[in-house]
Amino acid sequence: MIVARRERMLGILAVLFASVLWGSTGTAATFAPDVSPLAIGAVAMGLGGLLQALISAKGIIASRHRFSQNWRMLLTGALAVGIYPLAFYASMHLAGVTVGTVISIGSAPLLSALIEYSLDGQRLSRRWMTGAAIGVAGMILLCVAESAGHAATGQGSGVIAGIGLGLLAGLTYALYSWAARHLMQRGIGSRAAMGATFGLGGLFLMPVLFVTGGPLLASWNNAAVGAYMALIPMFVGYVCFGYALARIPASMATTITLLEPAVAAVLAVLIVGERLPALGWTGIGLVVLCLVFITVPLKRRGSLPVSA
Repeated sequence: MIVARRERMLGILAVLFASVLWGSTGTAATFAPDVSPLAIGAVAMGLGGLLQALISAKGIIASRHRFSQNWRMLLTGALAVGIYPLAFYASMHLAGVTVGTVISIGSAPLLSALIEYSLDGQRLSRRWMTGAAIGVAGMILLCVAESAGHAATGQGSGVIAGIGLGLLAGLTYALYSWAARHLMQRGIGSRAAMGATFGLGGLFLMPVLFVTGGPLLASWNNAAVGAYMALIPMFVGYVCFGYALARIPASMATTITLLEPAVAAVLAVLIVGERLPALGWTGIGLVVLCLVFITVPLKRRGSLPVSA
């Protein structure tokens, strides 16, 4: 029991750390304004995925027979990995760093829960549903606060398109998390499962990078942004996320990543110069409350009598 709780807590901490890293991606992308969101997504997830495959090559080769038996699951996860960054960074480009991140990450827990309920028959606890509701409420407040600001500047249509792409990003995020965890549950190590899923997804992104990635080489600044995105948030972040998926359910992991929009919003205000009204800060507060509610274990009072 103690070991299980320790593993669960390590998984939670790994997702929290990954979420902080991911929360920096939108702000980092603003330092390369000449690079399209498709190129940013392709270099970040593409190169980051290939690096994961490289460090996991030994485990991938050792598990090749299990991968062949579960090739549909692997392909599903890889396709989702290939679509996710393109939708995610395009969403942020059109709707702003905060709104794009809010919709993409905020929708993922509900979509993840729907996938697990529909395909796995997994029921979610009342505590999870309550925590998720608090978190989603925070996402909505953040979104409303930012959308109002964009509407005032005549950019409402971009926000609507960005929200649609954000929902697609949330769906693919939930889908590759679910697929990777299933590979782990079928006897494949977490590093090998994540390496194969993200490596194959990275290969799918290489044509996009080839077509759109020219501006990344136009200046040292653009190249540095691309290198940071691939090495830190995507490579290091997803190594941590894979570690967590081996220890906690995908629905819990995606719910904990609700911290990412809060981090993104704070960085967008402090560094990019986006303005966040009081309603938005209230939303961030609800996100933090959601994380505490879901992750802090309940203590049972042993002194209370058990009713018959």
